[in-house]
Amino acid sequence: MNEHLEPYITQGEPEKAERSYIWHTAVGLQQVDGLEPSDYLIKTANQNINGDITIDEAGQLIEGYYKARPAQSDESRTEEADKVSARIAALLAEKTFSFSPVEYIAIHRRLFEGIYKFAGKIRDWNISKSEWVLDGATVYYASAGSIRDTLDYDFSQEKAFSYKGLSLRQTAEHVAKFISGLWQIHAFGEGNTRTTAVFAIKYLRTFGFDVTNDIFAANAWYFRNALVRANYNDFKQGIHTTQEYLNLFFGNLLLGEKNELKNRALRITVTTDVPVNVPQNVPVKLTSNQQKILEMLKTDGDATAVQIAEQLGVTDKTVKRGLSALKAAGLIRRVGSDKTGHWEVARGAADE
Repeated sequence: MNEHLEPYITQGEPEKAERSYIWHTAVGLQQVDGLEPSDYLIKTANQNINGDITIDEAGQLIEGYYKARPAQSDESRTEEADKVSARIAALLAEKTFSFSPVEYIAIHRRLFEGIYKFAGKIRDWNISKSEWVLDGATVYYASAGSIRDTLDYDFSQEKAFSYKGLSLRQTAEHVAKFISGLWQIHAFGEGNTRTTAVFAIKYLRTFGFDVTNDIFAANAWYFRNALVRANYNDFKQGIHTTQEYLNLFFGNLLLGEKNELKNRALRITVTTDVPVNVPQNVPVKLTSNQQKILEMLKTDGDATAVQIAEQLGVTDKTVKRGLSALKAAGLIRRVGSDKTGHWEVARGAADE
C-alpha cells in the first residue's frame, strides 16, 4: 500500500449549526402537504441538535415511538410528518449524491418507505390536483406512460449543459428551471415536492452552494406554489407559465437576496364552468376557530399556542392545526425562532 495516498475519511455527525438547519428544513418541508410534526419529533430533533444523540439515533427513536404506540386513526398524518422529517434530516446530513434518475427515485423510496405502498416506484396512473394558487385548477403533469423517458431526457439535457461562463444569477436561474421541469413530471403518486426539494438541496451542494439557511424551512409552501406557477398556462385567460417567483425564491436561497416571498402574490383567479375542490389544508373560507386565531394575532403577534388555546377554550392541537392552515394560506408567517419570535399577519388578511 502506498503510504503517501490520502486515506478516505469516514463521515461524522454534522456540526450543531448544520444540524439545526437540517432539522428546520426537514420540518418546514412538511408544510407543502399541510402536515405538522409532533412535539415528540421536535423534542427528539433538539436532542440531536444539542449533540445528545446522533441523527441516526433520532430516526430510530421516531420509528420505535410509532411501533410501540397503538395505531390511532387520527394520527397517520402526524406519523408521516414525523417519520419523513427524520428521514429528510438523515438524507441532508449525508455528504453523498449521484446526479441521476436512480438517485431521485431512491430519495423518494427512503423518505416514504412504509408510508406509501408505492414508495420509490414510478406512478403508473395519470393524476391531477386542484391548486389553491390556481383557484382550484390543476397543472398538467407528465402522462404515466412517458415518465421514465421524460426523466431520462431531462437528466441527460442537464448533465450535458455547461455552466461555464455563467454568472451566479444565471446559474441559479438555470438550476431553478431544471428543478421546475423535474417537479412538473410528478413521477410519484405522492411526495413529489418533498422529494424534489431534497434532491435540489443535495444537487445545489455540488455547485458549491452552502444552502445552510432557513429559506426552505420558512418558505416551503411558497416554493411549491412557485413551482405550480412555473408550470401552468391558460392562454384563453392570458395566464402564462412564469419562473419569476421561483427566481425570487432561488435568489434568496443562493444569492442572499431579501426578496419578499408572499404566497398571496402568486394566486390567480381562473374562470371555470366546472366546480373544483380546493384542498382543505389551504382554506379560502376560514373556519370559526381559524378566524378567531387570526383576530387574536392581529392584536397580539406574541401570543403562544397555549395562550390562544386558553383564550378560545380549545386544545393546543386545535390551535396548532389552525396556525398551520393560516400559514399555508399565506395569511400569517413566523418571524424569528419558535421560542423568541412572533407572528406577523399578512396585509389584506382582514378580508379573509
